[in-house]
Amino acid sequence: MPSPFPGMDPYLERRNVWLYAHNAIIMERRDALARQVATAYYVAIEERTYIVALDSAECIGRPDVAIITAPREAQPGSEVETATAVASVAQTVVLPQFEEVHERYLEIREVQTHAVVTAIEILSPSNNAPGEGREAYEEKRRQVLSTRTNLVEIDLLRAGKPMEMQPPPQGDYRILVRAGWERPQARLYACSIRQALPEVPVPLRRGEPEARLPLGQLLADIYTRAHYDLRFDYRQPSEPPLSPLDAAWADALLHTKGLR
Repeated sequence: MPSPFPGMDPYLERRNVWLYAHNAIIMERRDALARQVATAYYVAIEERTYIVALDSAECIGRPDVAIITAPREAQPGSEVETATAVASVAQTVVLPQFEEVHERYLEIREVQTHAVVTAIEILSPSNNAPGEGREAYEEKRRQVLSTRTNLVEIDLLRAGKPMEMQPPPQGDYRILVRAGWERPQARLYACSIRQALPEVPVPLRRGEPEARLPLGQLLADIYTRAHYDLRFDYRQPSEPPLSPLDAAWADALLHTKGLR
């Protein structure tokens, strides 16, 4: 069964689902591009690794035992004595939890020189949230944007802070295409949850035809093959939640599909 949504399915954005969808999209994109750019170029899967803190409930410690000392009456000519005791019950605390994140991305490289021509990124939740994941990606982004290497940046996550650009991007999902010879300008394809995803142009060398990445079709194929329709309960709200207007639109859509 295909996704009921015309473009990005918001139920794919849940963190424990997106990890697997992200890796599947990477493989699909590599295969789709490799057929188009051979034999002058090849498509490599690269990886960066970093540590991120996991969300955890805040723990406010409160002692299990309180020992209160009562003042003793002072005797004429004597000092006031204070009673002391040792706490015997341990208090439970919560420590920070961390995980090692492995993020994959694509690079189109020249066959003869192995030089990187185009970097292709699909953002993860850690890239859009404060912390080491965003810092690591922003550093990579600065390096690419300071050169003539092309950048294709695909952000299919509504949660978090979009990457820097002017004017600030609108829309639920963003696809940025920066050809090295066009800097500092770039092309932005902004989509709402109600729209189909576009076919993404992938620049190579200046003067060469761009490769094409059928993003919407790739996602639809992954959804169908992985049987995500069996994993999602469309009677429940998506995570993160939709805006009130989009939630009403999605509710009507899912009713027409018989999923609510």
